[in-house]
Amino acid sequence: MYQSPLYERGQERDACGVGFVANISGKREHRILEMALESVTNLTHRGALDADAKTGDGAGISFQTPSAFFAREAERHGARVEPADLAVGMVFLPGNGDQAAARCREAFGRAAKLHGLDVLAWREVPVDPSVLGDAAARSQPRIEQLLLARRSGVSDEDFERALLLARKSAERWAIDEGIEGFYVPSLSHRTIVYKGLLVAYQLKSFYKDLANPEFETSLALFHQRYSTNTFPNWVLAQPFRMLAHNGEINTRQGNQNWIRAREPELHSSVWADEIEELKPIIAPDGSDSSDLDNVLEALVLSGRDPLHALMMLIPEAWENMPNMPKPCRDFYEYHACLTEPWDGPASVSFTDGKVVGAVLDRNGLRPARYLVTDDGVVLMGSEAGMVALDEAHIVRKGRLGPGHMIAVDTERGVLLTNDDIKDMVVDRQPYGAWVQEHLVDLNQYLRSCSVETMQVEHNLQQQQIAFGYTREELQYVIKPMAQDAKEPVGSMGDDTALAAFEKRRRLLSYYFKQKFAQVSNPAIDPIREELVMSLDVYLGQRRSLFEETPEHARLLRLSSPLMVNEQIDAVRAMNGPDRFSSEVIACLFPTSEGADGLEPALRRVCEAASEAIEHGADILILSDRNVDEANAPIPMLLAVGAVHHHLIREGKRMRASIIAETAEARDVHQVALLIGYGASAVNPYLAFETISNIFFSGGFKDISDIDKALSRYESAVDAGVLKIMSKMGISCVSSYQGAQIFEAIGIGKDVIDVAFAGTPS
Repeated sequence: MYQSPLYERGQERDACGVGFVANISGKREHRILEMALESVTNLTHRGALDADAKTGDGAGISFQTPSAFFAREAERHGARVEPADLAVGMVFLPGNGDQAAARCREAFGRAAKLHGLDVLAWREVPVDPSVLGDAAARSQPRIEQLLLARRSGVSDEDFERALLLARKSAERWAIDEGIEGFYVPSLSHRTIVYKGLLVAYQLKSFYKDLANPEFETSLALFHQRYSTNTFPNWVLAQPFRMLAHNGEINTRQGNQNWIRAREPELHSSVWADEIEELKPIIAPDGSDSSDLDNVLEALVLSGRDPLHALMMLIPEAWENMPNMPKPCRDFYEYHACLTEPWDGPASVSFTDGKVVGAVLDRNGLRPARYLVTDDGVVLMGSEAGMVALDEAHIVRKGRLGPGHMIAVDTERGVLLTNDDIKDMVVDRQPYGAWVQEHLVDLNQYLRSCSVETMQVEHNLQQQQIAFGYTREELQYVIKPMAQDAKEPVGSMGDDTALAAFEKRRRLLSYYFKQKFAQVSNPAIDPIREELVMSLDVYLGQRRSLFEETPEHARLLRLSSPLMVNEQIDAVRAMNGPDRFSSEVIACLFPTSEGADGLEPALRRVCEAASEAIEHGADILILSDRNVDEANAPIPMLLAVGAVHHHLIREGKRMRASIIAETAEARDVHQVALLIGYGASAVNPYLAFETISNIFFSGGFKDISDIDKALSRYESAVDAGVLKIMSKMGISCVSSYQGAQIFEAIGIGKDVIDVAFAGTPS
């Protein structure tokens, strides 16, 4: 099948209308469902319409399962079950034939029984296809509900876990069999999702169940989708199983890679041997929102509540906030050792069927307003005025601030403000003590000990020639960065030929172009919004995402991904059982072998990295030092990308961090590429030597201290990386790392697959 080189399903994102309605007391009423339907209908303008004016980008609603109604449905099919023991799966089946649908039912039934669930009945969901637009009608799946019962002695949490494992098993079967059109919008004894390729106002008329007064709930999520650059379909309509999202996760590619890399390291007393059944955590062919939903669901069913899990995944900007309470800062600092943020503009509503709430991204780039009525109803959404309410009955109004959260606990009957939530979650473990004991700050370490700096003898000009330095770069790029502490200003545009068409060979970095955020407009201003930006990176072994131990914080923290020579020498010298173990891997190949020597040398580097991890290394230093007439450098970008993906494929990536010690990187784009393809930190040693040479040759007129020139260059690189991140709506370099937010022009598929997997070229 032909695959466009520029279109990638993985790049699909959307911007929408989203919110929730809840009754603080926990009382279930049909009124709550009606208010949610009215709200999403009044957000129709936040969606989009096809040319037929009837097909939308998708709309849906999630609410507590009306168990009594479905227990009667089960009885109608000859099965008796207590409502509390009943689970309902909303299932999309292939609409292109009875045989395919029958195979899916049988497979799903087998998966349910395998995980200790009793299959009661299949129910055909009453729908009215006449309300659909042409495109929606052509793609409409068969929509049915599977009724399941738990066996005696199974707790609520274990019931939910069994349902997840059954769904995962059925999904894997469908993929293995090549079945298209099989999808499970929800499978739970707590919540149910009604969604589709609809415009919001069509929800109630298409799904006849939603008009049934027996459908009572104390909470409901709603969502009207607006897909800016996606192909709408029934599956990608929201809400997903636990959340509804307005915005875009700009770090999605990296988040996917890191979750896949974490899977071999996952272990949990909750799952024991069944943890293998959870994989892959992220389902293929999803969207940024569905990927986040997959991870949230896994975290919650592994023992955390959704408030805790979302504080991990979408943390507020804690790094530079001067007045943040210490317990809260300790919580975020500890969890930064566990996972990188899912970064980008986001207003997320969520529920596990007991707690319903909303969280805003660290920048506050999406609207989230709420109100509370005197009869205990909370309404939160993308806009004010979604439901016609008498102002006399509104006792409170507000909006979420950057990184803030609000929630309703329907079991306890309480409204939780941002401060309530943070105070409750951050004291669950002694996070501050764990960080204090195990996290090592490299700058503090250097202040407390002396490090011998490596002295290397070589011809500077020969090294510059070997790595493709030009006079223009020395004069108009490197020198101005060290002089002015910022990137040099140039003309708008780029009139040089594409690297693939150049007669003169160019560095690999010139084959890559940065991407820009689709809906993060305007871009973040990294200068005026510096409080939300972060360059902190962490080195060392990462442990299971599903557990919390003091050792999870045993990492080395850097305040910037740009490492000076003294810092990388300190990392080399730290080797020992009580510290960190590093291994230097030479990224060179014999010049005598010519171009044919590059590929086997790259394989040797990957194998050496894998062996170093087996021998206990938790920091890998990929180095292109010692280039001479007999040894040519492997392009560092190629080496970093190849090692990164090789270790992911081998299941070892989370056991070690990668540092690029390279003469190749000297400008901001090159540093950003190395970070974007997996390096935690970069040491551009030849750039530092070049600046020193310019200084001692009298090239800087108003700088009398070499340390000042080097420091200004570091500041220029840091500011440049922040600027690049901001164009993609990303605030944290830990999220930018491995995010692969680039497109390539002129790089063959074999090279992409080895070192840049997932990059369009």
